[in-house]
Amino acid sequence: ISAIRGPAVGAGLAVALLCDISIAVKSARIIDGHTRLGVAAGDHAAIVWPLLCGMAKAKYYLLLCETVRGEEAERIGLVSRCVEDGELDATALEVAIKLASGSVTAIQWTKYTLNSWLRMAGPIFDSSAALEMLGFSGPDVLEGLASLREKRAPDFSAPVSTRGPD
Repeated sequence: ISAIRGPAVGAGLAVALLCDISIAVKSARIIDGHTRLGVAAGDHAAIVWPLLCGMAKAKYYLLLCETVRGEEAERIGLVSRCVEDGELDATALEVAIKLASGSVTAIQWTKYTLNSWLRMAGPIFDSSAALEMLGFSGPDVLEGLASLREKRAPDFSAPVSTRGPD
């Protein structure tokens, strides 16, 4: 069970979205900033976002680096639930207690079956992680980092032909 409050980015976001149940507060800010940094949205993003919220929303949020608030995250299926800011810990504990009182075998086998899609997505994970790493060695990441440091919009003006696959 993940309890998402405040900003959720990077590895913390990956862990939160890969949990069996994710609960966010209304004020949560979920964002995958890979493309703003100048690298491909690889690893977890390429697998988890489309499976949780659908390809159209995944493309929208991953390509544009748009922030998803807690209520919107629940509406599109990115998280399991959204609660008031002061209710997060109590709700997460309530869900944990409910799970703990269930049949271990039934829950385990259900999780195994539901997670089959994740095991089948291995090739997608591998290619997306490779493209992400290639991005870290390309010219766009330097501009992406500079723009973050200088608190400005990035200027990715290199010719499209030097950028790689569509």
